[in-house]
Amino acid sequence: MIYELFQRQEISSALRLIDRAESVAVLTHMSPDGDAMGSSLAMARYLSLLGKEPVAVLVPNAYPSFLEWLPGATEVLQADRQADECATIIREADLLVCLDFNSPKRIGKLGDQLIGAKGHKLVIDHHTGPDIEADCVLSYPTATSTCELVFRFICQSGNFKLIDNPMAECIYTGLMTDTGNFSYNSNHADLYSIVSELLRLGVNKDVIYDRVFNTYSPERLRLVGFCLYHKMKLFKRDKRWRLGLITLSSQELRRFNFQSGDAEGIVNMPMQIADVYYSVLMREDVDKIKISFRSQGDHPVNEFAAKYFNGGGHKNAAGGEFYGTLDGAVKLFEQKMGELFE
Repeated sequence: MIYELFQRQEISSALRLIDRAESVAVLTHMSPDGDAMGSSLAMARYLSLLGKEPVAVLVPNAYPSFLEWLPGATEVLQADRQADECATIIREADLLVCLDFNSPKRIGKLGDQLIGAKGHKLVIDHHTGPDIEADCVLSYPTATSTCELVFRFICQSGNFKLIDNPMAECIYTGLMTDTGNFSYNSNHADLYSIVSELLRLGVNKDVIYDRVFNTYSPERLRLVGFCLYHKMKLFKRDKRWRLGLITLSSQELRRFNFQSGDAEGIVNMPMQIADVYYSVLMREDVDKIKISFRSQGDHPVNEFAAKYFNGGGHKNAAGGEFYGTLDGAVKLFEQKMGELFE
């Protein structure tokens, strides 16, 4: 039996927004990952089955090629390529469903359009400190993923029977990717009850794993080797390796023909070393340094990311940004990283 997470008034409030809406825009964060894409596509399909028309899924920029197989992915609109169309949809939508992000800045240029939109707003997210002005906010940081929240929302709305195989595949993908194939933030019995229900709906978890994790390019594998052999820097604490830092310049990324999603999972690799429980990946982007933080056990990284790198996230998985040079980001990190060990 899967316990009910949402309060009844939360479900009622969200359902009222959905019932009153006809056209819906579903939005998710920049550089969308498996949870962002999975939750957005599952929610869009669910709303379509409820009779909402049209339902559009908007992403700020490209999603990784290993998610192209997701049901409905080919219909997703990409704002950096279809800016006018996305702006029109946001402006005219009766309801804007915000998934897997907690701040307008997380969706890039779409953020200002979201703030100025006249349509009602529904937020479903599992990151801390939401600051989106919305009619209904379903924010549960204890959840493994936004896909888990979408599944629970559909079930608590009394519409479990509407979950078909394509929707189930999207939801499972988000559960799998946001837990590192159930290797972290996944020690919850209810999670496996949800997985069990998805398997009964026809999800082939082995096939999905293969599609997501075994479709990388040769350049991606060479990039991984380069990171571990040439770019990984280790730091000691109490005479043991405790922290790994990997940095990648734009020139190095071009060398390996970097594509969206190629950095997936690299940040976790230093923690395969005994006693290393912090790991950081910094890489140059167009106008900033993108930073990923990971940790294990009772060693939080989200507060550190928020304090020094304009970021945040979960206790053991967070992101951040630095507006300056890669060397500047590394210098700041090395100056402040002692706080992680306090």
